Amino acid sequence: MHIVDGVLSTPVLAIGAATAVAGTVYGLRQLDDSKIPQAAVLAACFFVASLIHIPVGPSSVHLIFNGLLGLLLGWSAFPVVAVGLVLQGVFLGFGGIMVLGVNLVNIALPAVLVHLFLSSKVHKYSGSAVGFMAGFGSVVLTSVLVALSLTLSGEVFWNSAALVLTSHLPVALLEGFVCAYSFSLIKKVRPEIVCNMNKTVEPGSEG
Repeated sequence: MHIVDGVLSTPVLAIGAATAVAGTVYGLRQLDDSKIPQAAVLAACFFVASLIHIPVGPSSVHLIFNGLLGLLLGWSAFPVVAVGLVLQGVFLGFGGIMVLGVNLVNIALPAVLVHLFLSSKVHKYSGSAVGFMAGFGSVVLTSVLVALSLTLSGEVFWNSAALVLTSHLPVALLEGFVCAYSFSLIKKVRPEIVCNMNKTVEPGSEG
């Protein structure tokens, strides 16, 4: 899912950076003290999942776990993903610094959308059903955003955009099953985490 530096057009980079900053600031305001340990564990999962990746044109294919991130953290997925992407870019050379904003939006925004759509359904459906929809849907949405980022940067990347979409379908299915198992387990052994999923931090309530 990481797009490398030197590929995207300046307008795409600018829009991605502005959106990433806004999402991260809002996500940090929603990250209360009780969720910090949980966010740290999920950040580590995201970081490790991305280590095994296959280059596909100017992007790459790998597990993300942004569906699980989104379900449990909502908007706080933005700063969590940001930490993982910065560490990967600086120490491992995945993605890049200039494209950091776009990569962050492409991964974190689907996580937020998954949360907004599915968080109200966690008590209506089984954990495995909600988890599969989150895992599968988040990867599909991320691949669409990556393809859109490439498409808007010039015709030369249209074939790469199509390749990104098709190559991520097996990943979406795999991540759907992994997320289904993980969220089902969390719902059984740590139901309080699921109960706190919709908790938001009111402005001025921190501290």
